Amino acid sequence: MTHRVRGVIARSKGAPVETTTVLVPDPGPGEALVQVQACGVCHTDLHYREGGINDEFPFLLGHEAAGVVEAVGPDVTGVAPGDFVVLNWRAVCGTCRACKRGRPWYCFATHNAAQPMTLEDGTRLSPALGIGAFAEKTLVAAGQCTKVDPAASPAVAGLLGCGVMAGLGAALNTGNVGRGDSVAVIGCGGVGNAAVAGARLAGAAKIIAVDLDDRKLRWARQLGATHTVNGRTEDVVKAIQELTGGHGADVVIEAVGRPETYQQAFYARDLAGTVVLVGVPTPEMKLELPLLDVFGRGGALKSSWYGDCLPERDFPMLIDLYLQGRLDLGAFVSETVPLDGVEEAFTRMERGEVLRSVVTF
Repeated sequence: MTHRVRGVIARSKGAPVETTTVLVPDPGPGEALVQVQACGVCHTDLHYREGGINDEFPFLLGHEAAGVVEAVGPDVTGVAPGDFVVLNWRAVCGTCRACKRGRPWYCFATHNAAQPMTLEDGTRLSPALGIGAFAEKTLVAAGQCTKVDPAASPAVAGLLGCGVMAGLGAALNTGNVGRGDSVAVIGCGGVGNAAVAGARLAGAAKIIAVDLDDRKLRWARQLGATHTVNGRTEDVVKAIQELTGGHGADVVIEAVGRPETYQQAFYARDLAGTVVLVGVPTPEMKLELPLLDVFGRGGALKSSWYGDCLPERDFPMLIDLYLQGRLDLGAFVSETVPLDGVEEAFTRMERGEVLRSVVTF
């Protein structure tokens, strides 16, 4: 059986997205059909529309989603019809060298659904990050479905599928922020402010939020920042050092993905501190640092892939903390929009007017 659903596609580079009919097949072996209930509008979807990921147009956009499993294919045991799930774009294989070494969050062979979703004329769609959730239903690998408590709002739960998990994980998993640590976060969009929330959750004593936009810094305060620095009017490195007794922060999280802000992060950390890069750079960017400084300052320079999360471990735990009132995931939802409101949501996102717009069905 083939399901005819509405979905949002990017047909060509830079063109406005369009809502059209998408054909979704029944699940085959190892696959799951999910009725999407909510999907966040993430900057990565805009990168796809702009051709910044690859040129495999047309794309079925959307990947930060939650919904209910409608059907599963043969040999699927981890989820069943009726399960409320958050979709993830790194379904671990369990057999690669990272998985066998007990580090599945680094899985080098993550997988997606084998069957394609198509347009009515048979044109094969490329689902964003292997998900394609700006659609009423989507087909994914069953391992991309993580069961969580259905008491959670879909609009909130879906945010763990990408940006919010990336930020939380940059602090909790990659940065290993501990009780009493000082933390600086450079870049306070959705990912950066999630890192602020993660540092707060970990018990950091001082959380310094850095951005060029006072509105984003206000959001950071609401999510747990103890201090803010506007890089437009202040020397970022000097300000962070002054706020940490002249030493620099124990952990600096760079959530912008630019060489100049990475250099700020490098020099704003304490000796033997940790820099975490979670902002995504573009291919042409280069970083230049004196090698003697890299050696002499010690510590660790890390990249955070998807917050180094393990969905089956982290998603249910974070949803539980949200339901207990200990993690304000709802603060990230700036607005909900209909499926045909994605293009306008992209515009508001580019202007920095929202932390997250969420498409609800």
